[in-house]
Amino acid sequence: MSQPNSRTQAADACVEILDTEFFRAFCEPARIEIFRVLILQGRSDIGSIAETMPQDRSVIARHLQTMQRAGLLRAQSEGRHTFYEINGPSIASRFSQINQLIQTLTPLCCGAGDA
Repeated sequence: MSQPNSRTQAADACVEILDTEFFRAFCEPARIEIFRVLILQGRSDIGSIAETMPQDRSVIARHLQTMQRAGLLRAQSEGRHTFYEINGPSIASRFSQINQLIQTLTPLCCGAGDA
């Protein structure tokens, strides 16, 4: 594989992994606060999350759905309630993939450095 082709592939791989629903889900302050609430409270339903936030339940529900689609949360329905919890294995796997990608990209575009 030639160097220019390697750089093109590296750039494409970087954009592909960074321009994802995963990172966009973290780009909203309300979602970061929901994430914080779930860290503090653990598994929670919309009602208990909404008690700690200024947004309407419907807005929180949309944020929770976005976070679930992005792989940040797991949801489980029990009767009329849906409970959400942080999807730690999914998040850890995604960050591991990102770390591997960065280690591959570093010699191609960023210099080896001291790391």
